[in-house]
Amino acid sequence: MKFRVTATAVGAIAAALLATSPAQAAAKPYDHKDPYKTGCGNSARAVRTGIMKSRIEPNIGTIKLMWSGTCKTNWIEIKTMTAGYGTINVYTQDGREDRFSYRAGNGGRHWGNMLYGNDMCAWGSASVSWNGGMGGQSGSGGTPKACK
Repeated sequence: MKFRVTATAVGAIAAALLATSPAQAAAKPYDHKDPYKTGCGNSARAVRTGIMKSRIEPNIGTIKLMWSGTCKTNWIEIKTMTAGYGTINVYTQDGREDRFSYRAGNGGRHWGNMLYGNDMCAWGSASVSWNGGMGGQSGSGGTPKACK
């Protein structure tokens, strides 16, 4: 009997922690939407930048954390080789994240979806591979946090 009460109490505490964890943060306006299809990208600016590197090459592209003051959103944009493919990630302080996979092409310019980021920190990362990604033909980069 004592075991059942303890197990029930532990289960209730675990459920409460999960319900309030940052990973369970509620979706916000514009979350997971394209910044240019929504118009949010029209007046955006880069607030943090970084370099994408591979094991062999010190600079295979740039990564930018973008901010739209109009929509109060952040997203990541990269410029890398046209043959590159990979993922773009943006994160917010309250535990939300968006992961976007891109294909080769578009002149090497790619962007991910947005996350609402008003009055909180945001940051991002990206990876790129080319020619199968073997032998150092892959790399990554990230941005520092931007907090408002």
